[in-house]
Amino acid sequence: MTTQFYSYQPTKGHGLPHDPIPSLIGPRPIGWISTCDSQGRTNLAPYSFFNIFNYSPPILAFSSVGKKDSVTNAIETGEFVYNLATLALGEQVNMSSATLARGESEFALTQLSTLPSTLVSPPRIAQTPVSMECIVTQYQQLKRADGQLLDTWMVMGEVVMVHIDESALQDGLYDCAGQKPLLRAGGPADYYWIEQQQNLKMYRPK
Repeated sequence: MTTQFYSYQPTKGHGLPHDPIPSLIGPRPIGWISTCDSQGRTNLAPYSFFNIFNYSPPILAFSSVGKKDSVTNAIETGEFVYNLATLALGEQVNMSSATLARGESEFALTQLSTLPSTLVSPPRIAQTPVSMECIVTQYQQLKRADGQLLDTWMVMGEVVMVHIDESALQDGLYDCAGQKPLLRAGGPADYYWIEQQQNLKMYRPK
């Protein structure tokens, strides 16, 4: 039987009710990024264009469509903090995506409390089990294949301090499923989380 494919060129439109690409590359971890501006005012925002791109040193990167406060703050101060977005904090994650006036803090909007970071100025989220303090290593404005610049910005940072709630460690190993990380799956409003019964162990060939 011949497989039928729905094929399209993104530059000419997908012709579907919703762009499928964010769902095709998903579900994706959410970079819940806290920053401070040059005046010390805090900002918090979630980014699903986010991931880790190196082991040692660990390099995290997030990308923003539009040069939003998180990008501006990270570039100006050279610092940001990644906080784990969890199912239990899903409502606050969603609330923190609201557009606020510059200088107005999403911490106040979400009523999340903070903990001081160790090596950087932006605070951590007290309610999350994992936070990573980052120093900006690179940032760039993305561009199309023809060289035309996009209003999309990527910020990369080296992880210089890691904080893990000790209850999330089982026999010295991080219990990922137990924290129920919230994952973005594209679509108008689709999110997922993982459960331990979904674990599949596959060891790399030697």
